[in-house]
Amino acid sequence: MGAIFLFHNARFFNEEDWHVKNAQLDFGMSVFVAILNQFIMPLFFVLSAMATYYALKNRTGRAFMRERVSRLLIPLIFGIFVLIPPQVYIERVSHGEFQGSFFDFLPHYFEGWYGFGGNFAWMGLHLWYLLMLFLFSGILLPVFQRMNRLSSSRFADFFTKPFAVYLLFIPIAIIEMLVNLSPETVGRREFGGWSPFTYLVIFFLGYVLMTDERYRTAIERARFVSLTLSLLAMTIGFTLVLALDFSTYHPAFSWIRAFNTWMWLLTFLGFASRHLNFNNDFLKYANEAVLPFYILHQTVIVIIGFFIANWTLAVFPKYLLLAGTSFIAIMVLYEFLVKRIHVLRFLFGMK
Repeated sequence: MGAIFLFHNARFFNEEDWHVKNAQLDFGMSVFVAILNQFIMPLFFVLSAMATYYALKNRTGRAFMRERVSRLLIPLIFGIFVLIPPQVYIERVSHGEFQGSFFDFLPHYFEGWYGFGGNFAWMGLHLWYLLMLFLFSGILLPVFQRMNRLSSSRFADFFTKPFAVYLLFIPIAIIEMLVNLSPETVGRREFGGWSPFTYLVIFFLGYVLMTDERYRTAIERARFVSLTLSLLAMTIGFTLVLALDFSTYHPAFSWIRAFNTWMWLLTFLGFASRHLNFNNDFLKYANEAVLPFYILHQTVIVIIGFFIANWTLAVFPKYLLLAGTSFIAIMVLYEFLVKRIHVLRFLFGMK
């Protein structure tokens, strides 16, 4: 996703070359990123909610929050002060807003708030996900604990009936409609295409799906219907936006967007339940590596992208080179440093 983000925004590529010679490629990538935004980050929050269910199952609330601090808050703070400054420096240099070395820039990193005219990346740039996940865990912890104590059978009796689980898109649509009334404040979509309040609702719904085994059965059984509805809703949404110039902040569009996203989430969960319900050595390795990989990925991509930006290559080969070299660099850093040094394991949220 970091490579896609970098490619889509053309942050370090020659602007004239991009717009004149690659207009069609830019449009294609814009559509591609818009499609991914429908489900990528919502899926992350649903999966995180499911992991939260297991984390709370055998822990007290206090022990759970201690685990959240070590797994989320410490990597976030480490990232803000160590991994994010190079990204901000490269952004400022690339836009002609600073001249000098990285070490010359470091004192200026603490001047003002990023996003409000300053440099200090209080949200950790791409690490905003860790910040939100930590806040959501704390906010919803009392709710989750109460849900665990009370029987949810009546609620599940209804929503596990054929296709009734589809109705859970309604809370997403309502919150989208409300936040879109203020697109410059609570409705801002800088965080992966959605408002933080929408992510909060999606996170809660992901937890709900874990409270009864019948949800998994119902979602798996309806997976092909979910896929069909996903493609249909996405087609309608893109037709409204591209052909009819429909505003994505229109109240009616909030319902289409929410329905589309929820259908994609149920599609992925349904097919995963059917075909990915297993474990092996590779998955165990990947499960441990995923958080350090996420923490490292954008910083590595931005640094490599900065140095290859002026190479005389077409955009797409340059993108492939960027993605390939970044992946190798991240895996080398993880395998030979992060994974093996106890202090780094702690700072990257590993057990």
